[in-house]
Amino acid sequence: MLTQRSRYALRAMLILAREKAEAPPVPMSRIATDAQIPRKFLEIILGELRQAGFVVSTRGKAGGFHLARPAHLISFGDVIRTIEGPLALVPCVSRTAYRRCKDCRDEAACEIRHAMMRVRDETARILDGTSLASATAEELVAA
Repeated sequence: MLTQRSRYALRAMLILAREKAEAPPVPMSRIATDAQIPRKFLEIILGELRQAGFVVSTRGKAGGFHLARPAHLISFGDVIRTIEGPLALVPCVSRTAYRRCKDCRDEAACEIRHAMMRVRDETARILDGTSLASATAEELVAA
């Protein structure tokens, strides 16, 4: 299940993705209001996204945030992995944080593991194939 933190992060990133590249930075207060995110929570999330290289912050009276790269180069998968970690539902199928399940008798024959590998692969395919740009374009088409 997608956590509230990930939903907030995606909302904030989609707000930034809708801005023109030459637009001034978006103030945190506007992101918080438009995305309906508590400001303190947003500060933490934007800090994580900044450290991961997805947003750039500008200090000062005219400061705020903008995307660090074009919206078509940032996927939902990128954002969710930054906020949550691996997409895998069980540790034995994670590509970045593999850990053998404590109660596993035979990893090679484990039916649960095989099913969860397919879930991980399809989830990653969809999330990595959905960029901020494509999501905002779809919103415009749907409107």
